Amino acid sequence: MSRRMRFGPAGKPVGMKSGDYVKAIEYVAKEGLEAIEYEAVRGVRISEKKARAIREAAEKYGTTLSMHAPYYINLAGSEETIRKSIERLRAAVRAASWMGAYAVVYHPGYYRDNPSPRDALRKTIESLRPLVEWMKQEGIRGVWLAPETTGKTSQVGSLDDVIEICREVEFSRPAVDWAHLYARSEGKYITSLDHVIEVIERIERELGSWAVKPLHTHFSRIEYGRGGEREHHTLSETEYGPEWRIVCRAYKETGIEGVVISESPLLDQDALVMKKMCVEEGYI
Repeated sequence: MSRRMRFGPAGKPVGMKSGDYVKAIEYVAKEGLEAIEYEAVRGVRISEKKARAIREAAEKYGTTLSMHAPYYINLAGSEETIRKSIERLRAAVRAASWMGAYAVVYHPGYYRDNPSPRDALRKTIESLRPLVEWMKQEGIRGVWLAPETTGKTSQVGSLDDVIEICREVEFSRPAVDWAHLYARSEGKYITSLDHVIEVIERIERELGSWAVKPLHTHFSRIEYGRGGEREHHTLSETEYGPEWRIVCRAYKETGIEGVVISESPLLDQDALVMKKMCVEEGYI
């Protein structure tokens, strides 16, 4: 990851008809993008052979790969729910190791069914420990577990939660979804340069400089309601926040490295818009 900033879509480009990620990597590289997040949100359904072909394509084009694990994960749920969640994370981690994805992004779970949010967080952390031991036993290296800041106040995944998970669980690094932080606060946070710098500096202070070299992030505009996230929107829909330009300026001011994954409905097209803005800001 020699570039300070690497941009790409969450999944295959919007203009691409094929479902082949090997072709998707070539497609985004020719567009001028440097990253792609493999979307396994509905389940990990990929063979080792196909995953290794994706790895070869990424190495050929110098593309940074990450993976989004299935949505059906709740590490703060019942014993059976946790068992199934760990199975899904194992499958994601194994596939990520085959394809050379450096991070597996996941939503940790929900506060419900726990006496308090704090109890849910502690359960999440303890639930992850067997996964870490399995990774050690399997000799899996170079794959980070990346808990994501989540968009709803009912979900484990506040900035505090994510930092604590990363501090306590080996092989963990944060995935910061700027739109989710904005929606979770119902539009009160990530509205200024100072807010974004505050997040970056806190992560670096509490976890170390490695956590922002690179900082793995998602971005789009987002619609929110009571309790947080409702729907992701394109960068041109300016009635929704947050503003990408202030995020880019914060990256420049703090001097961090970033992998920026576009979760806009326009995916790669808005990834290119974000990259262009950072070029204009003199930070790329």
